[in-house]
Amino acid sequence: MEAQLLIGSVFASVIGFLLIYAFFVTKSARKVHLTAAGKSLTTKTICISGECRSEDDADVIIVGAGVAGAALAHTLGKDGRKVRVIERDLTEPDRIVGELLQPGGYLKLIELGLEDCVENIDAQRVFGYALFKDGKNTRLSYPLENLHADVAGRGFHNGRFIQRMREKASSLPNVQLEQGTVSSLLEDNGTIKGVMYKNKTGELVKAYAPLTIVCDGCFSNLRSSLCNPQVDVPSCFVGLILENCRLPYENHGHVILADPSPILFYRISSTEIRCLVDVPGQKIPSLSNGDLSKYLKAFVAPQIPPELQEAFVATVDKGNIRTMPNRSMAAAPYPTPGALLMGDAFNMRHPLTGGGMTVALSDIVVLRNLLMPLHDLHDSYTLCNYLESFYTLRKPVASTINTLAGALYKVFSASPDEARQEMREACFDYLSLGGVFSNGPISLLSGLNPRPLSLVVHFFAVAIYGVGRLLLPFPSPKRMWIGARLISGASGIIFPIIKAEGVRQMFFPATVPAYYRAPPTQ
Repeated sequence: MEAQLLIGSVFASVIGFLLIYAFFVTKSARKVHLTAAGKSLTTKTICISGECRSEDDADVIIVGAGVAGAALAHTLGKDGRKVRVIERDLTEPDRIVGELLQPGGYLKLIELGLEDCVENIDAQRVFGYALFKDGKNTRLSYPLENLHADVAGRGFHNGRFIQRMREKASSLPNVQLEQGTVSSLLEDNGTIKGVMYKNKTGELVKAYAPLTIVCDGCFSNLRSSLCNPQVDVPSCFVGLILENCRLPYENHGHVILADPSPILFYRISSTEIRCLVDVPGQKIPSLSNGDLSKYLKAFVAPQIPPELQEAFVATVDKGNIRTMPNRSMAAAPYPTPGALLMGDAFNMRHPLTGGGMTVALSDIVVLRNLLMPLHDLHDSYTLCNYLESFYTLRKPVASTINTLAGALYKVFSASPDEARQEMREACFDYLSLGGVFSNGPISLLSGLNPRPLSLVVHFFAVAIYGVGRLLLPFPSPKRMWIGARLISGASGIIFPIIKAEGVRQMFFPATVPAYYRAPPTQ
């Protein structure tokens, strides 16, 4: 009997030792996995739906490290949050949009402490726009007189700008930037707890945090879980880079009111000029069989300023032509505990006015200010209710830029309708008047005057100016009829956009209850 007890004791001791050893080996392996990216993270255990997992001790998970994601990671990290950023591809992006930052966006960069990200990337200052139509042109300058000398627009390579912001974000000790493809959000009883993603080595990983912010861009595969996406594709951009030539007005963006829709030129480096040719609809001439090149040389080239025609044709002949669809999507979020949408995953507008980055950076400022008094983000439902204020507080800047982009694209595009053509002509002439007639609209476009009411006033001032041109010096029944259709057409352009943005949030934000909501009790 004593021998049996002795054998049993030895056996139990061996089993106990093996269990303890296995526990420490597993724990050590977990720590090695967490520090693979070069930064150590503390761990803790949570249980979701009866399944326990080790949890990264992060306050915020950010999906995507583009302009919005990288800027947000740096901003929250600088405020002391532990941030984990998961980006599909950490190599330098190569895009044909997101290359013009308006002065209003540059002011937001300063507010976020990111203004040095436009340094050392050969960024070019932009001081306004030049409009061209039927051989006429006019120059519109940004109203920068009362601002610091460094404040202006910036043209640059989008990828260089993003890489600078990624570097700045990852330089913070509490920001972890990791390459991985997020496949889904992790949900428990209606609350987002984190994400599931495939890391660089192909492993499926679950990451948890009390707040997940989705910034995975215009092609987001997660937005449908957090909003009601109604994506419109009004046109496509054909992108080229012209080298070693000069713009008619240096340090200005150029908008040619061409047929059938606008053409853009702006400098993105000391030797390169970006050209974007807008093609209405979702189909463009075939690039593979040469139809697109023929279209650009035969139809587009004669409509651009003579100074650029030779370089334009030479670029087309080289064949370095890229295309992308232009997407527009009003913000229509589902308030979801534990998650938030930002950037192009959340809200898009036609890129004609170059306002996308200004909206994203302004949204980050709003969110930072909202989150600043909160030390604990774990009360997901209370946090969700509190963050509803974000959707209202962002409206002055976002709705002004969104509405202006949609309205200007329709006004600047050619149309067989005589009333629409008159509106287009009236817009060009109105802006050419200078003074308040040009300063007001250009301050809206630049993001320096985010006032929706001012936008509506100037838009209908253009329409009334157009009617006046028709009725003077002698009105006729036909001209009166065209004038009435012009006003009707202007209303048909702007009111649907305002409706999509939200009339109450745009013009009467103080009446929205969430606007007054105080931070959750700590």
